[in-house]
Amino acid sequence: MPTNELADTPIPYLKKGDKVAITCPAKKLPIPMTDAVNLLTSWGLEVVLGDTVNASYHQFAGDDAFRAKDMQRFIDDDSIKAIFAARGGYGTIRMVDLVDFAKLATNPKWLIGFSDITLLHAHIINNYNIPCIHGQMPLNIPDASAYSLATLHKALFGEELSYTLTPNPLNRMGNSGGTLIGGNLSLLLAIINSVSDMDYTGKILFIEDVGEYLYAIDRMLRALKRAGKLKNLAGLIVGGFTDLKDNDIPFGQTLPELIMAVVAEYEYPVCFDFPAGHVSNNCSLVLGKPVNLLVKTEGVEISYS
Repeated sequence: MPTNELADTPIPYLKKGDKVAITCPAKKLPIPMTDAVNLLTSWGLEVVLGDTVNASYHQFAGDDAFRAKDMQRFIDDDSIKAIFAARGGYGTIRMVDLVDFAKLATNPKWLIGFSDITLLHAHIINNYNIPCIHGQMPLNIPDASAYSLATLHKALFGEELSYTLTPNPLNRMGNSGGTLIGGNLSLLLAIINSVSDMDYTGKILFIEDVGEYLYAIDRMLRALKRAGKLKNLAGLIVGGFTDLKDNDIPFGQTLPELIMAVVAEYEYPVCFDFPAGHVSNNCSLVLGKPVNLLVKTEGVEISYS
């Protein structure tokens, strides 16, 4: 269970020879992890596969206790330097409270994933102030762009990570800095007022989602707003919102238009089209670390302090 004990040692970047693990905290895998193992091995890493990689329980990679035990194994193993969530889907919220993350306070390690893994990222950042990586997962590696995998390597091995984006006419100009938090919008809403919820004050928020109706995105954002989450942000980065749906009677606003309507009274910078989320070019972001956001008419610059 969470202790709110902050990590007392910095999280080390990976180096060749390090041992990393792949586990499934949510949905079961449809394919072997061959491509992921080959990629990580080519980076000089030793890969350990969790028991959940080959497990099946309805739609999950084993029942809740089984998936929690697999995660616990790698959290407690000091020789494991990073934990890759093999995929998202649904199920992390069912097992997160069965895991004791306290060992991370004295032996922090990277947790990599996105989508449903947003819950684990938020939980670890909120309770232990340990950065996490929002990036490509093993299941997605066969379809991942080479550039997105290069950004994952940079994030893991401590290389310089920065991005330059083309301008969007609905971007809101500004220059700000703050700790980067966020991830999948649906999951951010699912953890409100829980032990995994984060303080958004002074933070730069990143959001993405997939397969949602426009009205549902509007509702989720307004729910965050009513909860006071959007008022005191330092900035907003909007990533991929893919496979969007609309009703027979159209919602009437595009995604950027509805987002800007929600945050209209605030003054922090907002940028669209960051390449992260449920896309092949899912570029890595280190959540829980300070980032600089500069939005200009010529484009957007995002860099880590």
